[in-house]
Amino acid sequence: MKKTIGEKISDLRKQKKMTQDELAEKMGVSSQAVSKWETGLSIPDLPILIELSDFFHMSLDDLVKEKEEAVYLVPVEERKKIEEMFLRVNIHTVQGDKVKVNLPLAFVKMAAEMDLEIPQFNGSEILKALDFDMIISMIENGVLGRIVEVESSEGDIVEVTVE
Repeated sequence: MKKTIGEKISDLRKQKKMTQDELAEKMGVSSQAVSKWETGLSIPDLPILIELSDFFHMSLDDLVKEKEEAVYLVPVEERKKIEEMFLRVNIHTVQGDKVKVNLPLAFVKMAAEMDLEIPQFNGSEILKALDFDMIISMIENGVLGRIVEVESSEGDIVEVTVE
């Protein structure tokens, strides 16, 4: 089901356990403005959208585009070879660090088959805990999209996407 910008803002605000007044104060707007966004009567101006995407640790694309489900199944006849695909990992820490790792899926598969550690994943307990054999199996069966999205108890966000 597609979500509007307003529905996304409302959901994200509620996930942070914030009121409309609190979000309005953070964004430097009135609580009526936030209410209008969430009900679809208006949308935030571009500078506010950028600020919202940073605040909620998501891309501007993910905030503004109406997207289908994050994970989808590709029919057999439309599947790419693993050698043509990438594993994309985005990490947003509470301290403001942003880390993006793009790895060829063939490399990830080879590392999984050889039980090798992937150096880019050593800094995160969440990434170390990923079962790459399971991820590869899912991909070989046609599962694509954002396959892992985790928010740690500290507020760090890790997203793993296969494209």
